[in-house]
Amino acid sequence: MAMFGLLMPVLLTCFNIGQSCWSPDDFVGASSPGDIVIGGLFAIHGRMLHSEERPLKPVITNCSGFEVQVFLQSLAMVHAIEIINNSTLLPGIKLGYEIYDTCAEVTRAMAAVLRFLAKFNASRDVVELRCNYSDYTPRVKAVIGATYSEVSMSVARILNLQLIPQVSHASTAEILSDKVRFPSFLRTVPSDSYQTKAMAQLIHKSGWNWIGIIATDDDFGRLAVESFGMQAMANNVCIAFKEMLPAYLSDSTIHGKINQALETIVKETRVNVIVVFLRQFHVMRLFRKAIERNINKTWIASDNWSAGVKISTIPNISRLGKVVGFTFKSGNMSSFQNFLSNLHSTPIENNMFLREYTLLMSTCSHIKDQDLSKCISNYSLDMLVLNHTITSSQQWREEFLIANIEPGFIHSTMLAVHAIAYAIRNQCKDRNCKDPYAFAPWELLEELKEIKFTDNEREVYFDSYGDINTGYDVLVWKEIDGQMVITNMGEYDLEQNDFIFADEEDEIEFMNLKNVQSKCSQKCHPGQVKKVSASPHTCCYECVSCPENYYTNQSDMDYCMLCNNRTHWSPVNSSSCFKKMLQYLNWNDWFAILLLVLSALGIVLICAIIIIFTRNVDTPVVKASGGLTVCYVILLCHFLAFISTGLFVGKPKPYKCKARQALFGISFSLCISCILIKSLKILLAFSFDPKIQKILKCLYKPIPIASLCTGVQVLICVMWIMVKSPFVEENFSIRRVIILECNEGSPVALGIMLGYIALLAFICFICAFKGRKLPENYNEAKFITFGMLIYFIAWIIFIPVYTTTFGKYLPAVEIIVILISNYGILSCTFFPKCYIILYKQEANTKSAFLKMLYSYSSKSAGNLSVNHSSVDSRCATPPILSTNTCCKTKSDKIWLNGSCHFQASGYREMRGDVPSKTITGPAIPRRRLSSI
Repeated sequence: MAMFGLLMPVLLTCFNIGQSCWSPDDFVGASSPGDIVIGGLFAIHGRMLHSEERPLKPVITNCSGFEVQVFLQSLAMVHAIEIINNSTLLPGIKLGYEIYDTCAEVTRAMAAVLRFLAKFNASRDVVELRCNYSDYTPRVKAVIGATYSEVSMSVARILNLQLIPQVSHASTAEILSDKVRFPSFLRTVPSDSYQTKAMAQLIHKSGWNWIGIIATDDDFGRLAVESFGMQAMANNVCIAFKEMLPAYLSDSTIHGKINQALETIVKETRVNVIVVFLRQFHVMRLFRKAIERNINKTWIASDNWSAGVKISTIPNISRLGKVVGFTFKSGNMSSFQNFLSNLHSTPIENNMFLREYTLLMSTCSHIKDQDLSKCISNYSLDMLVLNHTITSSQQWREEFLIANIEPGFIHSTMLAVHAIAYAIRNQCKDRNCKDPYAFAPWELLEELKEIKFTDNEREVYFDSYGDINTGYDVLVWKEIDGQMVITNMGEYDLEQNDFIFADEEDEIEFMNLKNVQSKCSQKCHPGQVKKVSASPHTCCYECVSCPENYYTNQSDMDYCMLCNNRTHWSPVNSSSCFKKMLQYLNWNDWFAILLLVLSALGIVLICAIIIIFTRNVDTPVVKASGGLTVCYVILLCHFLAFISTGLFVGKPKPYKCKARQALFGISFSLCISCILIKSLKILLAFSFDPKIQKILKCLYKPIPIASLCTGVQVLICVMWIMVKSPFVEENFSIRRVIILECNEGSPVALGIMLGYIALLAFICFICAFKGRKLPENYNEAKFITFGMLIYFIAWIIFIPVYTTTFGKYLPAVEIIVILISNYGILSCTFFPKCYIILYKQEANTKSAFLKMLYSYSSKSAGNLSVNHSSVDSRCATPPILSTNTCCKTKSDKIWLNGSCHFQASGYREMRGDVPSKTITGPAIPRRRLSSI
């Protein structure tokens, strides 16, 4: 028997609808015969009437809460079928329909589906259980509906058994796109994945990131919240709270849940935007209580209720705040409006919904249009019959129906009918479709998946998920003349993922949404960055200023951006980077001007000294300084050293970097070399030790010494420039500026150059120190010693200062030490002589000079130890000083304090005012006279 049950069709009576409520025909809400019958599932009523909280018997009860908008959707199906029947789309074929009321509950919908599945033309409404339904012919070829996703999911699972095409005009749950679980489900509206994406995009563009959600606690609501949560996260939007309301109004806990949701809204003061995934009857109750509590927020409406006229006509609805919503794109409603205007001529015998509508109109005839929806929803059919409100006159109030049209739902309903009709046309090209057995529903399903047709000059087709993605219209509720009007603000394009506005006024309306603040934390301004606090939400944060050299140029940035350290900088809390200023020791810098003035003053002093020495060339002081040639060379070196300071000022250039150190080094080396020659000359002139004198005679070669000492420095500088030449460099060590400076190329080479000068100065210092006790007025060695000390002190201080100084004033450090060195040596070498020439002219005469030399010689000779063995016996008695009376009458020797010394020709020439035959006083060695 088991095998027989698998192989052979078994007739099984599963459900007898008429036993528990009415006759099967009365169970149908609206019907019309035809060659091909299309089923319809619409939630004409909002809830079922339950006498008990928990039903004890499987009885399908009546419904209440007449939904005018859904009733209009059923009329749209009827109108679309009439249009097709009156057109040439299906020649010779008449479409019929059977429309059932689901009352927004799965139980009622399942009863209707069982009748859809019943075998065609059977004597009883029964469903056969088979292993293969390929050749099974049910009562209907396709089903339009249901209205709500929760119902559609359940219905689709049953219709999958026979693969009867189900085309929903309003069910948007994302899960219904799953063709594995719902292979026969299609829809003429976009999936909620697009709607939630559009909502998140709207919230993001409006600058909101802290929002609440209220949804129904069913598959539709939970899936919508889940989908929106993912889209919100992708757009940095956080959900402050989620409130779930019972899916059915018959649930006794619904009022408590609504109150709980409103309490949460009141507590969350920072949440000013609430996304609502509810059915219209839920929204009606929620908003009425919210108005009582004076709650004012911005409400984001899902496609279920965004165009709900009966909600927009709730008294004092404007006190709730702004409503922005999404609805399906619509088409031309003029044909349907004409149909409604002529509704009074439509037969109502086969349309129970029309009959109920006329009864409700009669019952509520005294109610104004704005309160009519509330009056209608308060009655059930049982109450109407019980109160005997049926009258002979029918009330239609077509204008009320037209005012309650929701264009998106009407258009999608008619689109579903046309899609089925086009599929039937293709299916019936080579078949006689007047025969109910011409094709099976599953064959129509395959044709539907491939169908393409034109609607309002736009190609329409189902994608691989069974969806027609037409996009959304963006609605905004405005109060005009005391009434809330639902207006179209723009549209959302699914492909571009962006909003499109028809005119500038609509775009301004959209931008005005930014005036509403709905954030967990205050906006972080440019220059600040978000620091996420201990809250689990990333939208709750503190605003922290960006540190130096970092910036943010937009609000609410997650991280600070780094400026280009080489060329730009930024202060703390900056919104942009600033180009670094190029800095160097400029000519107009006050400090540079001061140093240049000092250099110029040094040059002026050099010129003055040259003039003074040139005009007094024959005076003893000038002659004692080594003559004009040596003085000019030394002064020229000082001049070049002062000139070299100018190369340290101004914008660094390659030739400046190469020339400035070389010019100073070579000129200063030559200067020290000349002073060294003078120091050696002084030692040679006043050294009375024969051994030292002999050594000094060998060393004292003025021109070779100057050439050698200077040549070594020249060689150092040439090698420096050739091997590792100084170059212009940008220094970025200071954050706000770029220091343009000369990189010396090789610090070692710079050290060698300066060290070599220091070595020459040290030798010069030793030599000068030996001759520090010369005659006071002509004691050049003492001043040379002092000048070298100044040089050493300046350069010793320079080293630590130079190594610790940075910035544009680094060249100024070297200028200062050059000036100190130059002024020190110049002043010690020439200023005393200039002082004698200008202010002590009595000391600048031959007689004064000879007198001073005689005094110095007397003191020096008295301290000498006399070597008598070296003196000739004939010279034992010191004669009176004469030119030719000593030491074997050598005309170039004289007797002096017990010793025989050379008589310098220069001495003889300088004694013009002394008697020519005899001179009273000591004689001076020849070489020493010329050197003093």
